[in-house]
Amino acid sequence: MPKHSRRFSNVVTRVDANRLYDPKDAVDLVKETATAKFDETVEVHMYTNADPRHADQMVREVVVLPHGLGKQIRVLVFATGEAAEIARQAGADYVGEDDLIDRVDSGWAEFEVGLAVPQVMPKIGRLGRVLGRRGLMPNPRSGTMVQPQDLPRAIQEAKAGRLEFRTDRTAIIHCPLGKASFSAEQLMDNLSTLTDQIVRSKPSGVKGTFLRSAYLTSSMGPSIPLDLAALQALKAPE
Repeated sequence: MPKHSRRFSNVVTRVDANRLYDPKDAVDLVKETATAKFDETVEVHMYTNADPRHADQMVREVVVLPHGLGKQIRVLVFATGEAAEIARQAGADYVGEDDLIDRVDSGWAEFEVGLAVPQVMPKIGRLGRVLGRRGLMPNPRSGTMVQPQDLPRAIQEAKAGRLEFRTDRTAIIHCPLGKASFSAEQLMDNLSTLTDQIVRSKPSGVKGTFLRSAYLTSSMGPSIPLDLAALQALKAPE
């Protein structure tokens, strides 16, 4: 059995593993237990009733968190000509076509969001093996294949807190919510926005209850079990 640090052993006693916490109480508690020497990321993990082996039960959606994720988001855009100039003016960190494709193909991937205009999509197909497993490959389904005129909006959303979520092979959705240094209100707004979108994204192929369990945690903190009824009642702030 792995041996926990003294710091973790002290904070884990604050969590009642037999209690299902109201989201607001859980947010307060996750901030209290995030005692590492760096600004920990607050995360939510939701175990769904979906079967990822079936295409009609896969979840893959995008949400823009109202308070972002508390980190720098570097945006790469595969584009050329006028579209490339639009991307640069909109604040993209990396813009290019053949030279950028070759750079990524060699293994470089120091960016958090990848976008592409339709005209360049045939050229970047070979990058799927590099970017696909990292969730960085532009594609129409995730809204990262963008028409040139929509690039300013897409780049702004990416930098503001655009988050793509999906079920993994074990039917769990793992998502960051922000930093432990965020206020409780900011974390609640982000959690409410994300949960609202996840509940709305229930696949038609999933029958009955969609969420089976959910936990809130920080990078180095203990897991806090959430009350599913209270969690699913959350609505995105207007």
